Amino acid sequence: MNLAYAYPWDIVGDPTAAERLAALGVDAVALAASYHSTRAATPYHPSHRILDVPHSAFYLPVRPEAWGRLVPAAPTWTAPDAYLRARDALLAAGLKVHAWTVLTHNSFLGQAHPDLVVRNAFGDPYPYALCPSFEDVADYCERLVREVLTVGEPDGLILEGCGAMGFAHQSVHEKTAGADFDADLMSLCFCPGCADRYPEGTRDRVRAAIDGPPSGTGDAHATTRTGDAHATTGTHDTHTTTGTHDIRATTGTRGAHTPSGTRGTHTTSGPLETALGPLADEVRTVRVELSASLRLRLITAARQLAPAVPITLHANPAPWATGPFAALPDGEQAADVLVGNCWGDPSTDAARLARLGELCGPGQRVGAYVLALPPRHADAQALAELLRTYAKAGASEIHLYHAGLASPKRLAAMAEALRLAAL
Repeated sequence: MNLAYAYPWDIVGDPTAAERLAALGVDAVALAASYHSTRAATPYHPSHRILDVPHSAFYLPVRPEAWGRLVPAAPTWTAPDAYLRARDALLAAGLKVHAWTVLTHNSFLGQAHPDLVVRNAFGDPYPYALCPSFEDVADYCERLVREVLTVGEPDGLILEGCGAMGFAHQSVHEKTAGADFDADLMSLCFCPGCADRYPEGTRDRVRAAIDGPPSGTGDAHATTRTGDAHATTGTHDTHTTTGTHDIRATTGTRGAHTPSGTRGTHTTSGPLETALGPLADEVRTVRVELSASLRLRLITAARQLAPAVPITLHANPAPWATGPFAALPDGEQAADVLVGNCWGDPSTDAARLARLGELCGPGQRVGAYVLALPPRHADAQALAELLRTYAKAGASEIHLYHAGLASPKRLAAMAEALRLAAL
């Protein structure tokens, strides 16, 4: 199955949108049901060309009785039931609709509830990042999934941000490059829900590693890794993760889990392992279990409500991963599809997909989340070759990002690439 990603505002109010997406030759559309703030270009829409989305929102009707302490915002820039309207148009065009559900990345709720957000080792809050160590956050995520399945009735469920967000992938213009912070170290959460789970001395070690040695003595960790696999141009939504996650996920030299059968073995390298020293294994276990417990809770709820609806996880096999592609170093047998990010170097991305394939059980599939926007060229042959590379690495699904923004030339290249790659 191949999917194209789109937003409700790409489709609602544009009577030609659904057929345009169907012409790509995909089987389904990943339609945002819950999404964070953004500034979106809508080149085809008859009513607007640029849409400002000032805060995170839920694109189905917000039923007060369905929520607990955390209640998502409804959009004012499109219809409050925009997901349902877009879904119906896509279904009428012969496409399946998978509900693309962003979980812990929510600046609206983070700003309203600062006691529930990720905090770094210095206590600085990340208001775009709800921390799943808090019961209120896990409860919100479960209610979100239940509402998407109950009201949205999707053909599939896609979970993004199923774990803690980190230093990158924020909500405002980035002004941190040049500070030489290591993004891995700045991503480790020390909110009250997380800090007490760590061994004594964890915070001090991380702070010391971030501050580094006295001026003039050099600092081996003084690098900023906020612009690798997800980083793209400013013309659309930017997904950013840290580069060390990708390296460790794909080689045996940077602290990755080794192949199946020896998953408990880690090497001690990379900024976090170096900073934490003998505490690394225990802290890593805390972080992995936090994501795993949220994932299990959400999948259990989804299976109870809609046992036949396939579940897709945006996942990263690296154990220290934060952000939209949550850490999944030991796999998740309860999911149907594990999707890896493919926005960066093709060889690194392919290695990540191969590792996800090693973590799959019988019947599970690997998907490649492929950037089809700038800086990629609108070149069908080049994109097809990229898709073949990912297929050789084990991907049997292509997730194209994103069809609402792509120019006519780029849409034609996407359609032709899918045909040529024959996936």
